[in-house]
Amino acid sequence: MTTVRIAHAEPRPGRLANGGFHTRGYLVVLADDAGHRAVPIWMPGAGHLADLLERPADQIVTDGVPAELATRLLGAARARVTGVDVDLTDAGAPELSPEVTVARIGLAGPAGTRQVTGDLGLGLALAAAAGAPVRLADAVLDRLAVPVPGDDLLTPFLDRVPPPPDRPGRKRWPLATLRGPRPRYAPRNLDFADGLDRWTLDSWPGPDPDGPDPDRPDPERQALADGERDYAAAADGPSAVLSSDVPRPAGSAALVQAIYADDYHGATVTFSGEIRVDALTGQAGLRLEILRHWAQAREDHGLTIASRHRDWTRYEITVQIPADADLVRFGIALTGPGRIALRNPDLRRAGPRAGPGTEPR
Repeated sequence: MTTVRIAHAEPRPGRLANGGFHTRGYLVVLADDAGHRAVPIWMPGAGHLADLLERPADQIVTDGVPAELATRLLGAARARVTGVDVDLTDAGAPELSPEVTVARIGLAGPAGTRQVTGDLGLGLALAAAAGAPVRLADAVLDRLAVPVPGDDLLTPFLDRVPPPPDRPGRKRWPLATLRGPRPRYAPRNLDFADGLDRWTLDSWPGPDPDGPDPDRPDPERQALADGERDYAAAADGPSAVLSSDVPRPAGSAALVQAIYADDYHGATVTFSGEIRVDALTGQAGLRLEILRHWAQAREDHGLTIASRHRDWTRYEITVQIPADADLVRFGIALTGPGRIALRNPDLRRAGPRAGPGTEPR
């Protein structure tokens, strides 16, 4: 058996674009530090483990963490957790998961030593609460561990997070981590040669301009809630178009691409693009969001176009990316009726600034 360290119990997807926080499960990483390798585990429920890993070493977590209470009760009975061995119940399993594992929890007390079995989540939480070692069979570690040459034991495994299930109807709030392909470290498909690949249409609720009584739903608005959107997006040659799909759309929408912020931490970046807006369009312009995962906060940097330009006009947003940023999302946004088009978007470290609203040459 090899002793491994519980390096992460990361809630995913985490940040919501409304500033809230959503968890579908946890990406748990067991690290073999001596072997410079790690084993990822996707666990739908590991909130207690995440709480225990986040606590300071000298702090006791008593609110809603049964594993902490269990170790204190054991201590009162002069017993303790001596270690947790993780075994596979399916020798041919292609990955470690709660469904194919069992935790053998070692106990020592006045009556001697013994092992009791439990599920993986309980075993890991008890080990974290008691400060006891976690061990994994050498054969399992050799087969399932992934080499990790650096100190980052989380990013290499983010692609192991399963995508959220598609649900019919309009989304209540857009996820900061996009559906489909996971975010990259660099922008992709900025010329829209691949349509809207890597771009996602997000729409979120707001006051309904028609003002229906929530206690007496309007059948026409109900049809929208059952699956139709108030906004639509499409690629149009070298540009992308975001438009309202109904005469009086509710809420707002954005056509955005998300990338991991790691390569821009501490840097000042400029997002720019050429925009064309139809007459009678509502609030529309560039949008750049910075999402901090652990701080549960979002910085929203939007540029609303005051005048409506029939010709292509370049705008830009320049911001500094915080050192704790998780994601950067950039694109265009629209609130209300109308149409906005984007071409030649660009995200790069900031240089000398050009004035906003300049005509492209």
